[in-house]
Amino acid sequence: MLYAALAALSGLVWGIGDFAGGKATQTAAAMPVTWVSKLVSLPLLGLYIVLTYVPPQAASLTWGALGGAAGLFGLILFYRALSSGAMTVVAPVTAVTSAAIPVAVGLASGEDTRGAQLLGVICALVAIALVSLSLSRPGEVRAVSVPLLIMAVGSGVGFALFFVVLARAGDAGGTAGLWPVAASQLSALVIATAVLAMRRHDGWPHGVAFRWTLVAGPFDMTANALYLMATQHGDLSIVAPLAALYPVTTVVLALLIDRERMRPVQVIGLGMAVLALVLVNR
Repeated sequence: MLYAALAALSGLVWGIGDFAGGKATQTAAAMPVTWVSKLVSLPLLGLYIVLTYVPPQAASLTWGALGGAAGLFGLILFYRALSSGAMTVVAPVTAVTSAAIPVAVGLASGEDTRGAQLLGVICALVAIALVSLSLSRPGEVRAVSVPLLIMAVGSGVGFALFFVVLARAGDAGGTAGLWPVAASQLSALVIATAVLAMRRHDGWPHGVAFRWTLVAGPFDMTANALYLMATQHGDLSIVAPLAALYPVTTVVLALLIDRERMRPVQVIGLGMAVLALVLVNR
């Protein structure tokens, strides 16, 4: 199915963007990296808009802008939660929350998901949780507090709202093209600019961090576009969990580039992800 392929591809591309963003934030601050990544993606977004041009519609632009705000809110909370420690808890809680809420919204709205597809969705949710589990870093704080869990869940809700709202933007007024993605990118950029203007931020990306940021922005934006196209052809309850399999790509890249070791539970998660793709396409 075309929409399943687009959703899976968006997850693959998102994973590359997340990995690049993570590498950039190893030596630069998260908010400046986010701002620069949004900015450098605009020329490519402009090209996408020209190649797929349709007249912009107010409704889809509005929904897209709301989606951008929700996604940025989720990202800010996610980075704050990760900086507080207990990454092995934060990552899976955020990832599963971001996938489970769109599934619930889709099913509640009357989407007719067949038995095998529903089983594939469940496998995808399990895979997201397992693959997101990472090895503890030396000196990592493992204490899990209620505020930390609230931030992890809150970031997942922010990402989930992005999934749901961007899908709604694609439905608004019929053919929306890629204008919702443009609105979400510009909305996030404007909000990030306001946040940066409110207080001085050090840690702007330069050197290697800047090069990783140049990769993160276009890949993240392209994944948004692929996800939007997937929701225009398929049900949210199937598209969202497939797109949320982005940790699979991030883990594989960490294995290949950073030579990180995979935990057995992550290998099981990769197998569950493959099974999910097979079941959804039946």
